[in-house]
Amino acid sequence: MDMLELRGIDKVYRSRGKPPVHAVRALDMMVEKGEIVALLGSSGCGKTSTLRMIAGFEDVSAGSIALGGRRIHELPPARRKVAMAFEGYSLYPPLTVRENIAFALKSAQLPRGEVTRRVDAIARLVEIEDILDSYPRAISGGQQQRVSLARALVRDADLYLLDEPMGQLEPQLRAVLRGRIKSLLAERGMTAIFVTHDQTEASALADRIAVMEGGVLQQFASEKELKSRPANLFVASFIGEPPMNLLDVEVTRSDGGFRLSVSSDMSFTIGGTGLDRAVEQVLSATPQVRIGIRPQKITVGTGDVRVKVISNQWLGDQSHIAGDCGGRMLIAVTPGRVAARPGGIVPFALEPRHLHIFGPDGVCIRHAEVS
Repeated sequence: MDMLELRGIDKVYRSRGKPPVHAVRALDMMVEKGEIVALLGSSGCGKTSTLRMIAGFEDVSAGSIALGGRRIHELPPARRKVAMAFEGYSLYPPLTVRENIAFALKSAQLPRGEVTRRVDAIARLVEIEDILDSYPRAISGGQQQRVSLARALVRDADLYLLDEPMGQLEPQLRAVLRGRIKSLLAERGMTAIFVTHDQTEASALADRIAVMEGGVLQQFASEKELKSRPANLFVASFIGEPPMNLLDVEVTRSDGGFRLSVSSDMSFTIGGTGLDRAVEQVLSATPQVRIGIRPQKITVGTGDVRVKVISNQWLGDQSHIAGDCGGRMLIAVTPGRVAARPGGIVPFALEPRHLHIFGPDGVCIRHAEVS
């Protein structure tokens, strides 16, 4: 049985005198027991609205939510067995940090010694043991965020919801806590969903990533699959750093296959007996599609494509080279330093097997070969 099941979830915000805002649209998603899932997307894409509907702090406009076989979307938050860490912290000002973390444990009437043990352990994990006797008003925003995170993780719950759980932390501390929290969730088999706009955080913590845009779930898959088999143009352009190179191409027939022409200086031939029938039908029916290639799949220093260098960035272990090719931008990532100055010409090699092809509706009709 799936641990969490969302079926046809819609969220519409209505305000008098203003048009309704459709924040989440027909969302279907299933999360397995013990799985860690990231909701990833830009601001306003519906991530936090989805999390708050699961927690019970927002009503669903349509659809159903089931947790461990229980239909919970009509239950009050206290009866859902869900623990949530809020982006806005939501700490109790009259209580100390220790009392804030222990609040739910005391409400569950756990023995005093067990409460103390749990609070001390989670405080060590998020490095706030030195402020346990402080009040929320006396600590920083980053410390308050860690208190909110500790208060959620210390509880016994069926599901843990974390809204931008480390957004206020310094990069070094954030990297340390990612590993600790990942280990804690995995060791205890805790099912968790967290909201983030940070791809690095999503990749580091999540087993699967749900990419959202405009209130719509674009793709729900592992990071590897999102990069190697993006469902559409949005996922292809959103996932990856630097993002995928996307180019418009003209489609013409060529020797039993198809020629994809970017410009007079850049074209690709695909097809023959190995071309999928569905791909062939799309290419036969449209004069123009878009192709995509990951920057890491472009070979620098060889090839027939001549690129005028715009920038050459050395990042300590790889070079990012941006260049102009007939008025079109191409970015390549290559290990080691490259002797290329802005304005100079550098050859690039782009192989047809590394191309993703997107149809007129933006859906990916052909993925690059895995290598």
